[in-house]
Parts: sequence; C-alpha cells; structure tokens
Amino acid sequence: MSKKNKTAFVCDQCGADYPRWGGQCTSCGEWNTIKEVRLGGAERNKNSVGYAGSRSEVKLLSDVNLSQAERIFSGISEFDRVLGGGIVCGSVVLIGGAPGAGKSTLLLQAIANIAARGVSVLYVSGEESLQQIAERAHRLKLPADKIMMLAETSVQRICDVMDEVKPQILVIDSIQVMHTQDTESAPGSVSQVRESASYLTQYAKKHDVSIFMVGHVTKDQSLAGPMTLSHIVDTQVMLGSTDDARFRVLRADKNRFGSVGELGFFAMDSTGLKEVKNPSAMFLNRPDKPSSGSVVTVLWEGTRPLLVEIQALVTECQYGNPRRLAVGFDQNRLAMLLAVLSRHGGIFTANDEIYANVVGGIKVTETSSDLAIVIGIVSSLRDKVIPHDVFFFGEIGLSGEIRPVANGHARLNDAAKHGFKKAVIPKANAPKKTIEGLEIFGVSTLSEALGILSEM
Repeated sequence: MSKKNKTAFVCDQCGADYPRWGGQCTSCGEWNTIKEVRLGGAERNKNSVGYAGSRSEVKLLSDVNLSQAERIFSGISEFDRVLGGGIVCGSVVLIGGAPGAGKSTLLLQAIANIAARGVSVLYVSGEESLQQIAERAHRLKLPADKIMMLAETSVQRICDVMDEVKPQILVIDSIQVMHTQDTESAPGSVSQVRESASYLTQYAKKHDVSIFMVGHVTKDQSLAGPMTLSHIVDTQVMLGSTDDARFRVLRADKNRFGSVGELGFFAMDSTGLKEVKNPSAMFLNRPDKPSSGSVVTVLWEGTRPLLVEIQALVTECQYGNPRRLAVGFDQNRLAMLLAVLSRHGGIFTANDEIYANVVGGIKVTETSSDLAIVIGIVSSLRDKVIPHDVFFFGEIGLSGEIRPVANGHARLNDAAKHGFKKAVIPKANAPKKTIEGLEIFGVSTLSEALGILSEM
C-alpha cells in the first residue's frame, strides 16, 4: 500500500510556510497566495535524482577525485574570467540581467564555441521558440550544427531527456518559466522557482553536468524569485549596461570557484557581444581640454586593476540645506571624507553643495578611491585643473593618515602602461624599484597630498 503524500502550504509571493491554509499571508500581507504543495511527489524511478531511496556514498575527504574540478573554457576570455577561469564541471551558474541586456546572446555564443570543440551541449528554451533562437544564431554567424535544442518547461522531462542525450553543459532559459510536477502552483511563483532550481542542481551534482540558468530581474534590478535561489547555485553573475549603451559589464556577485566582484567587459554590436580587452581605455575617454574636479584613480576589480575617472562638483548652496550626492560609491563615505577634509585638511565645505560621480557607471566597492575623491573635491572648490597624466589612490583614515591599499605595485604598472607620468599614492605603497616613466609621490597624511596638489 502506497503512503499518502505529505503536504505543506507555501506563500507564492514570499515563500513562507504554514501548517494549514489561510486567506492572508502574515509574512508579506498578500491575500490568496497560500497554495498547497505536495512534499512526497509522484513516484519516480529508483535511478532518478530525486528518488528518496537512493543513498550517497560516504567518502573520506582525501579520497575525493580532484579531477571533478576540471574546467571547460568557453573561448570568451572575459566570460571565463568572471567564472573564475572557466566552467567547472558540475557547477550551477545563474546569470541575471534586464531584458535586452544580452544574457541569451552571451550564452549562445559561449556554447557555440564549446560545442565546436566537441563538448555536448543542450539548450532548453522555455520562452522563445526554437526558430527564434536559430534566427539569432544565424544573425550572429555562429556554428549551430552541434548545438542540441529542446523546447520544454518541465524539469522532470528535461532530466529525462538529459538521461538520454547526456550533455556536459545545459542552458535553462529561463528558470522563472520552469515548473516541477511536485509543486501545485503556477510557473514563476516562489515555490516553483525554488523547487525547480533545487531539482536541477541536484541533477547537476549527481551527473556532473554544468548548468547555466537565465534569471529575470525586478524593477530594482535584483533577481526575481526567492532569496534561496542565490544560495542554491554555485555562481551568480549579473549582466548590465554602463552609461554608454554600447557596453555591457558582467559582474560576479557570488562565486564558489573564483573571485567575487570580478568584472568582464563587452561591447554590443550587430554580431553579438565582443570582448573589451582594455577596459581602462573604455572608462578613460576624457576630453582633450582638462577641467577642474576631474581626477583618475586605479581600482582593483576582482583580479585586475581598472583605471576610472572620478568627477566632483562643488557649488554654492542656493537653499538652506546643502546637498551631498554620491553616484557610484557610498554616500556615507562621502560625508566621512568631507569631515576629515575639514578637520585635517583645513578646507571647509559645510555651506557648499557637493556632487561626486564615478564615470562609466562603475560601482566602487573598495576604499582605495578615497584620496582621489577628496582631491577631486578640492580641485573643483579651488578651480584647480589636474593634469591628465596624474593619478591618485589611497585610503584615508579618520585621523587624516593615508593608508596603503592592496596590489599597489600592479596598479602602478597598469597606469604606467596607459601613459601616466605621475602618481600620488600612500607612502607604504611606494615601490622599492623605480618604474620607468613614472614619477611617484608617496604621502602619509592628507595635508601632504594637498600640498602636492597646490604645486601642480
């Protein structure tokens, strides 16, 4: 006699669980969103990934085969960089982005390169027809004779097909339209997205299949669906555009096999996404005539340096409450730097409105840009033009000291390659050996940096 399947009641909107049905979800406040979910599910084959009777083998950590961590290269170096050096066998990657960002295009280009080298790939489309995807591949001039295609939205049937064709790489486009037979709710709901992603992830780990899931985003550019979706996958990357609509930036928000915060840069044209080999040049498209308030700094994004321009504007306050606006970095850090500038630099801006911006849409997540931000503010306030061949980096402490930053030597070498002649950096980051063509000014306090600025 078969046992009765256990059930639970889950809110479609927030994923909250309840012991019984209710009209309103007390967690998110929505009405008529609590649905019954079968926990036992339909009877499956004993060899299936979700069969409850199957057991995993206990192993010693020293006996684990490290060859399972081998990587597959996509042929797109910027894409492989963000993934941590290639596609790890058995990994699950979630790629999100706004509509039209190029998620499907990037994945189609990647799997076309991989399939051309003899690696079996399966592209599962739940939104577009196979004809639409074939037309895109033809427009991008991609070799499509070795890419297996499937139009399906049921994860159970997808896994059955994979048992037959045995692909090494699977693309799910998109996870929001997939559904599992064990959950009685509409595709796209919180419970369906969670269970579908979990089912596919278990299959990937058991059969050593690398899976790419395309994810939708909400109005605030965050991934749609439950937060558990980010915890289930191994890697989460977001594809977005810069201020210039021609360029795309791929950022790793989570990566179990590489650096978090790694960036990949692409240019969109009629033939798809093209790699940008020198992203610093993309963000340093400055006017020929230098202006006050413009300063260059060297950020460290993932595993490489990146030169960006920071602009500052200081103007008289027209109303009673001066504004402080920061675009591209933390607003609270701007307020802290202004306080340090007043206390240890002797420059007061309490009655001025201050606007600061990181050119190109880059989000600064480290403190190495502190010195450049302060120098840009002083440059705008004094209408002091900073030469194009000078750059600044360094962290500013509350006592006015200039603290060293990581990877200082690599930052200096990269700036020298781009033609910069002078660097104002923390004294502790000054190299022991001179760098050809680069004059370095090491400073230990904010007042020393301001003194160098006045002499330029």
